[in-house]
Amino acid sequence: MKTECIGDFVKLEGKTYPCTVSLTMDLVGGKWKAVILYHLKDEPKRYSELRKEMPSVTEMTLSLQLKKLEKDGLISRKVYGRKPPIKVIYSLTDLGKSFVPILEAITEWGNQVISEKGEFVNSKLSVDVSFLPER
Repeated sequence: MKTECIGDFVKLEGKTYPCTVSLTMDLVGGKWKAVILYHLKDEPKRYSELRKEMPSVTEMTLSLQLKKLEKDGLISRKVYGRKPPIKVIYSLTDLGKSFVPILEAITEWGNQVISEKGEFVNSKLSVDVSFLPER
């Protein structure tokens, strides 16, 4: 029997899921969570650095996703200083670091799909983004 099917459901920190895949997607799924983790995989970063690396994410969305990732234990937020301007650094926790091999596999798979069926686009070119879903 598959591990994810041993019980009728799985439970983590008071939340119930139908299986481990559902739990995983709750923790890292969505448009931005895995992208944020990807940008933190090599080194801790400040909020402003993350914004520069992900210019299409809104400030509100980035802030909310960082809070969710912190709440779920995938990233940590360390505040330096007591009065403005304070310095806030985000980094992967051990749980977040354990997801890095999966992030690398996702990246490799995405690169393969684009190489075979799509194209890499230079960001300095004018690109029609009207097909993208609203944020």
